[in-house]
Amino acid sequence: MKSVFEFKFKVKSEDLDDLNHVNNVVYVKWMDTVAFEHWTFLTKEDPLKQYIWVVLKHEIEYLKQAVLGDKITVKTWVGETRGFKSERLMEFYKNDELLVKAKTVWGMLDKKTYKPARIREDVLAVLYPDK
Repeated sequence: MKSVFEFKFKVKSEDLDDLNHVNNVVYVKWMDTVAFEHWTFLTKEDPLKQYIWVVLKHEIEYLKQAVLGDKITVKTWVGETRGFKSERLMEFYKNDELLVKAKTVWGMLDKKTYKPARIREDVLAVLYPDK
């Protein structure tokens, strides 16, 4: 069973592009915010400050549009994790309507050396709290 974290946004005028829907770049910013908030939530007991995460790859599928005033719920969970890489999956909803699906591959680095750090049991226990 995956552990799902939810975060909410309300679409503001500065989120819109020339077509009056949420700009693609805004979704990437939201993805970063949600990832940060989820990691902060997961590490509230043990911040694991010896590690940092960097984005290696984004995949985004835009299915429907969001417009000014829409209330967006983002659901995120951790996907496959191995080596120093971990997938984060996200779905963006307006009510029960799926708007956007995304996957980001993150790389975990040693905070002092900025070199890849193998994801070991201490981090796995945080990423998969239901196991």
